[in-house]
Amino acid sequence: MLEDFASVQEKYTAEAQKRLRPEGPDQYDTLYESESDRLRHLVDDIWADHAALDARPRPLSSGDSPKFLIVGAGVGGVLAAVRLVQQGISVDQIRIVETAGGVGGNWYWNRYPGIHCDIESYIYLPLVEEMGYIPSHKYSSGVEIRGYLARIMKRYNLEDKILFRAQVKKLEWDDSAHTWKVNITEGRGPRGAQKSTLSITAEFVWLTAGILTSPHVPKLAGVGIQGFQGDLFHTSLWNYEITGGSSQEPFPAMSKLKDKRVGFLGTGATAIQAVPLLAEAAKELYVFQRTPSAVYTRGQKPTDLHEWKTKIAAHPGWQKDRRKNLAMHSSNTVPPGVPNLVDDEWSRLSNYTTLVGGTKHEIVPPEKVQGFIDQLLAEDAEGTARLRARIAAIVKDKETARKLTPWYPSWCKRPTFSDTYLQAFNRPNVHLIDTDGKGIESVTPRGLVANGKEIPLDVLILGTGYRTPAADRADPARRSGVEIIGREGKTIEERWAEKGQATLHGFATNGFPNLFWTTVHQSAVTSNHTYTLSTQAQHIAYIISTAHKQAVANSHHSQAIVEVQVPAQEAWATRIAEGAGHFAAGSVCTPSYLNNEGRKADADASPAEVVKGMRMAPYSGGILKYERLLEEWREEGGLEGLEVTFV
Repeated sequence: MLEDFASVQEKYTAEAQKRLRPEGPDQYDTLYESESDRLRHLVDDIWADHAALDARPRPLSSGDSPKFLIVGAGVGGVLAAVRLVQQGISVDQIRIVETAGGVGGNWYWNRYPGIHCDIESYIYLPLVEEMGYIPSHKYSSGVEIRGYLARIMKRYNLEDKILFRAQVKKLEWDDSAHTWKVNITEGRGPRGAQKSTLSITAEFVWLTAGILTSPHVPKLAGVGIQGFQGDLFHTSLWNYEITGGSSQEPFPAMSKLKDKRVGFLGTGATAIQAVPLLAEAAKELYVFQRTPSAVYTRGQKPTDLHEWKTKIAAHPGWQKDRRKNLAMHSSNTVPPGVPNLVDDEWSRLSNYTTLVGGTKHEIVPPEKVQGFIDQLLAEDAEGTARLRARIAAIVKDKETARKLTPWYPSWCKRPTFSDTYLQAFNRPNVHLIDTDGKGIESVTPRGLVANGKEIPLDVLILGTGYRTPAADRADPARRSGVEIIGREGKTIEERWAEKGQATLHGFATNGFPNLFWTTVHQSAVTSNHTYTLSTQAQHIAYIISTAHKQAVANSHHSQAIVEVQVPAQEAWATRIAEGAGHFAAGSVCTPSYLNNEGRKADADASPAEVVKGMRMAPYSGGILKYERLLEEWREEGGLEGLEVTFV
């Protein structure tokens, strides 16, 4: 039976209103910053081999002056280093500082059972074509991805250039020396407990913090999450000592849970992968839900070598072409006759263009925003109806199926993919505790209270996600956890206070020479974040290496100073603001990290404040147009919009 369109839209509005909270992101406690010792220790690095790391030669010591300093060794940091090397920069001039005990970023920290990439691994894994690597499956496991990233660092001779268990605490521009003064805190010894401070200088600094870097938990009444007396951990740092199994297994058998009542708080992307394995392991599993996820089919399969050789990797440049192909489909800009190369559920979610941009509706003026949203909702109706029908067909209990059904457009949350998650709720030991949008009421020493009833638990697993990347006006200093002081002793926050975010192409700003960062703000975004990172890394590496080579070629100078010109960054910020209407359909969504947890703009906000918000948007033309724009900028060869001086 066809769904009534108007009734569906009313349902969308009602479900979103249930979940809106005036405190927005402030309803959460970021673990790194928590006042609770117990919560802060949930993010201690339990994966680091401290003895082996202590035995390594130290790549950085106080007084060192590396030419190029990269902050972070996740996918962004790996790409930053490799792109510099590919531009002709000597690896001996590169140093990397990483808080973890190994390479991988989120893939280092996140080792929960069942973890896989949700984008096809052939285009998600960076540098696959250059490495000659063949992923084992269409969607690689976290174990494989972590090992692959380490393999890249070895191939490019970067392994010994990383200072692990170290955090850049402060960057301060020295105008007289034309370098960044860098303060680093390093941990050595058992559990990295022996802290020391390093002071170095660097000519160029590149921040590569990811978009989901700060795990958080909801602030709850009662004793608070920290007051739960059973076993407790966050999925961003899975504790296999509690569950059994190993982080080296894609599908670990968690034997220690066989007699346990396990609570899983959250039903986001992590839950979709972990819950099916927990269902097999636990005596009783209680899944606490505020908002259901949209769960599409996964279609996992081993890589077929014949298909790999004859179709997937059959020509030079295949990985970039395949990435572009998925981007065309998810931005609803597929030219006639272009095949669907990836051919998965992502490639059929064309209305995801609402989040990632695209040339079809690149500029939406204010008076046409409502009509644009109405059009998107109409186009989205068939796909979301098909999704709801899928859930009804899989989940046997009708009431459970109803509660697992999402009521929001396809662009409101990152979609999830599984052929086992919905099926897990057909098991007698799996219990969905749906809170009808209200969330958990309180915590007791013995369990969680939801819908007025206490659920006793032995183990509580927090799948409660991360702080939104839009927090703190998307300040890269805040996101990186680094105090940054530029020219005239000003911070980025102070520089952006009057007009809002101001960059050239998203990743550099006036007043902060030789400083770059990866970002999703004032830049292009895609469903495949590695594509975004690769595009940015290639561009930033080009800028840095071009300036450096020009300095080296000049016999009277050895240092280059690269700084964004104010007119250029204002022109770019204006273009970003002009395209902000493309992303207005997020206003009909339920809260999530994608829309700053549903925090609405202040009704009394001044026009200047409204414009500041618009300047934080991504590039509305989408990744394909953005990539062409950067390529043409590089081909012109003049570093337009940048001032380059030599000393």
